[in-house]
Amino acid sequence: FALTKTQIRSITNRYIDLPPLVQHSHPAHQSIMSSKNHHPNHDHNNHHFETIDSLSDIVDKYDGFILDQFGVMHNGAHALQGAADCVSALAAAGKKLIILSNSSSASEATIAKLPKLGFEAVDFVDAVTSGEEASRFIKETYQNKKALFFTWKTPKTPSPFSFVEKCGDIALVEDVEEADFLLFHGVDVIRGPGPDGVATETDMGDFFTTGDFTKLDIILKKAAEKKLVALCANPDFISIQPDGSQANMPGKIEARYKELGGSTIAFGKPHKEHFQACVERLGLPKERVVHVGDSLHHDVKGANDAGIDSVFVTSGVHCDEVGGKFGILPSTEKLNALFDEHDEFPTYATSLFKL
Repeated sequence: FALTKTQIRSITNRYIDLPPLVQHSHPAHQSIMSSKNHHPNHDHNNHHFETIDSLSDIVDKYDGFILDQFGVMHNGAHALQGAADCVSALAAAGKKLIILSNSSSASEATIAKLPKLGFEAVDFVDAVTSGEEASRFIKETYQNKKALFFTWKTPKTPSPFSFVEKCGDIALVEDVEEADFLLFHGVDVIRGPGPDGVATETDMGDFFTTGDFTKLDIILKKAAEKKLVALCANPDFISIQPDGSQANMPGKIEARYKELGGSTIAFGKPHKEHFQACVERLGLPKERVVHVGDSLHHDVKGANDAGIDSVFVTSGVHCDEVGGKFGILPSTEKLNALFDEHDEFPTYATSLFKL
């Protein structure tokens, strides 16, 4: 499943500044309220969110569920506590499920990987990934161009080479001076042409674990001077690893490139078009659809912009920030402070994606 050309054009026409937040209020819910007023067109005194023990508290309100992957369904290695059972129960109840992920993998690769993570692929209608939309855009817009390809070192499943193949007729170069554009797919290496085992890989240091831009900045500054556009196939900033540590993702490199004066186009959340595409694929009115995610910037903001209800999972990327523990819902006071600080408010908050 892919976005329409009109939806992609809407994203790329706004690639430097994201649109202002369209907040979604629910006065009927038992709620906590915010007193902040950052947006003059919206009364933040009316912001509400409801804490819930599990999705069983709201399951009857919705027919469709848009699910984030990392930090909600799994940690990249296995299903998180209660998530696999939750998916199975929702599907058995006739609910429609679709994945919306800031993953540089293609949609079919995302679905194919689910059984290894503890999920049944047949339980999902489809997957919409940032990588799928990025590769489609490149195939339509950047043919016969040369890319400086930032990606993951091999071995990696799926192989970064499979992503390049989906981009159509592009050439990979190893020198920024030869490039027509930058492509942020991963953060480990700059990869040259050819399949796994043939392609050269230039190491980009320990950015993944430390966030150190020393090696990257040299290249990014040259690219900004050349006014090269950077395409970001995974706009996430951080990812929670299986051991609980935080890793740095391509979205941070994109943000750095913008700081250095570069122009970027990022695909995936929080662009509302990707949420709207999921709703269309589910074939349901958006009032009967809810998004479940763990990022205020990508998940909650995107759902709000699209006018879709959201469930914020507190045990994901913001767990340490809110002073919480995995699987334990923080106090409403701490949650309110977190949402107020980021100026992003979900419809619901819960500790884990479970029933």
